Amino acid sequence: MYSAAESSKIRQDFWTTFGQYMKPVPSAQGYRINWQNYKTGVKDVYFRMKTERDFISIGIEICHKDDELQQLYFEQFVEFRKLLEAELEEPWDWQLHQFDDLGKVVSRIQKVKIRLNVFDQNDWPAIISFLKPRIIALDAFWANIKPAFEDL
Repeated sequence: MYSAAESSKIRQDFWTTFGQYMKPVPSAQGYRINWQNYKTGVKDVYFRMKTERDFISIGIEICHKDDELQQLYFEQFVEFRKLLEAELEEPWDWQLHQFDDLGKVVSRIQKVKIRLNVFDQNDWPAIISFLKPRIIALDAFWANIKPAFEDL
């Protein structure tokens, strides 16, 4: 087991490594981007990448405090589901109104890979190989559909 400080340091080292690996990759619009802290530019819509002891995940998280508005955003993504899955080249899990780690209601569209451990540096290449094409695909998808969310 790792102390909280050790766990934090390992995660920080991973995200620094991931950021260095992704640094030369431009966004879909040709700009430099901070991939590990992706900004969607739309309030309450986030692209989240998680690295844990027994799984890795990447996804879209809708965090609007109003459940009805959160559902409206989710339904808007449903309208673009075929475009998203075509860009990702795989289906993702769609979850409306789930509880996050803090007990808040969120909606997620995500892909989870089990049996990868951020605390094992030997897994880092596999973790990066899992996250990289998906965050790039999310960016390409977002570049096309973001305007539909700016008016909500």
